Amino acid sequence: MEILGADIVIESLKNEGVEVVFGYPGGAVLPLYDALYRTDFPHILARHEQGAIHAADGYARATGKVGVCIATSGPGATNLITGIATAYMDSVPLVAITGQVGVSLIGKDSFQEADVRGITTPITKHNYLVKKIADLPRVLKEAFFIARSGRPGPVVIDISKDVFNATLAYEYPEDVKLRGYSPIFAGDDLVIEQVVEKMRKAKNPLLFVGGGVNISDTSDMLRKIVEWTGFPVISSLMGLGCMPGDHARHLGMVGMHGTYAANMATTECDLLLGIGVRFDDRVTGSVKDFAPLAEVVHFDIDPAEINKNIIADVRVIGDLQWSLPLLYEKAQRHDFKEWHEQINVWSETVRGWKQENPLAYQCNPDVIMPQSVIETVSQLTKGDAIIVTDVGQHQMWAAQYYNFINQRSFLTSGGLGTMGYGLPAAIGAQLGLPEKKVILFTGDGSIMMNCQEMATAANNNIPVKIIVMNNQVLGMVNQWQRMFYEERYSHTCLKGHTDFVKLAEAMGVTGLRVTHSKELSEIIEQALRIEGPVLVDICLPCSEDVLPMVPANCRLDQMVLGG
Repeated sequence: MEILGADIVIESLKNEGVEVVFGYPGGAVLPLYDALYRTDFPHILARHEQGAIHAADGYARATGKVGVCIATSGPGATNLITGIATAYMDSVPLVAITGQVGVSLIGKDSFQEADVRGITTPITKHNYLVKKIADLPRVLKEAFFIARSGRPGPVVIDISKDVFNATLAYEYPEDVKLRGYSPIFAGDDLVIEQVVEKMRKAKNPLLFVGGGVNISDTSDMLRKIVEWTGFPVISSLMGLGCMPGDHARHLGMVGMHGTYAANMATTECDLLLGIGVRFDDRVTGSVKDFAPLAEVVHFDIDPAEINKNIIADVRVIGDLQWSLPLLYEKAQRHDFKEWHEQINVWSETVRGWKQENPLAYQCNPDVIMPQSVIETVSQLTKGDAIIVTDVGQHQMWAAQYYNFINQRSFLTSGGLGTMGYGLPAAIGAQLGLPEKKVILFTGDGSIMMNCQEMATAANNNIPVKIIVMNNQVLGMVNQWQRMFYEERYSHTCLKGHTDFVKLAEAMGVTGLRVTHSKELSEIIEQALRIEGPVLVDICLPCSEDVLPMVPANCRLDQMVLGG
């Protein structure tokens, strides 16, 4: 029996195990939305297309499954661009389905037409324009395969409205054959032998863990390697949660706002094993001075990442699900007594980096310190929540002061740095993991980027907890102006009359406010007990900086310290 192209999309989503889609209707996708209505397929109506794709992103990061979103042609599709780029930079598996004008209208500047393939080519793993219904089942099958295999990433399927209305005898392909695309799984076992030999000779080794460990679900194996070898560990922003934050061998995040111990260990180590990392500029600081004493081993599934930023002495190309178990099998126990003392011990003769300059801040009974907000939430949730952030100071404080204990527990826009990511991503994560507490840390700047999605949370009773770190400035940019632009605060002051409690309540979300440090724990606890979505507006000082900080183009040991 022949069925409509719109129904082929729905049946294909079912065959791929898709549980929910996020979207916003429009003319070019009306046939698809009619099919959603007829089949009662689970769909969350966002209040903006950017909200839909960030929600699909949060769902994908939290669950490890492919996130799916739908938008109409023209402005609907172009409103997805920021979310596609966000997912591309952080290797998130997404399938974005967009409507396109009729085939006869393509290329004629028709109403609500945009060249979606051309626009998204630089920011997708792959994309398609479907003009024939005979191609639709194959394209859908390929899109999901490409999105989730190898190094994951977003795939866009732009479908002409004609295809939704055409009919075809539906048969979903059983397998995928793509010329020129063979995702690497297993690499060369002999390379692991080289790595083990370097590990044997090292005196001051260091494991550097990135988002690839989260993506590949290999944090359990990583922890076994750490326990067995005795190697200390540092994390990138995207690697947080792969090692428990309070583990004795975990030195914290490395880089521009990394811990003193992590940055000093990177500077002094003689062997650096980068596992699923990109060595991006926020980690390395001055590239020529990064890990100056170390031989570098780079584990990555994507050959394009090898030697892109940091030259590797040994290149381990393959899936971490292949390389890490093999490394664990072949690695040996080592005694790094002096190295561990340099990191951890504090005595008259040894100044351990962890104790010499720990993360610290000045307490003030008259104001609420932003770091204490993160610490309070960490204590109340015992580190077992899904933490989502927007971008800015609150993002870095969350990375520094929340004690992450599980993989996939920290969702943030690392590569693109997208303000407005947090709220919709938290909604997607909560739908993907309904049994978990999902908490968003956002700023009074970031929340305004996609605040309309509070209505999505309220209408669907999605119990995300939104903590607005309200310091009335665009915090991180304001900090840079304070430190490097002689306090010329050009357009970063938000002091005004935005009442976030009233804004939340207007959209059906419970609103609470904290104005004094004595209220902090009690009100956050109250918010966590409330069953539906809650916004907590927390009044903070505007002059607090995120420290430590490595100024741009400086070495990692040239930190501006805090405390």
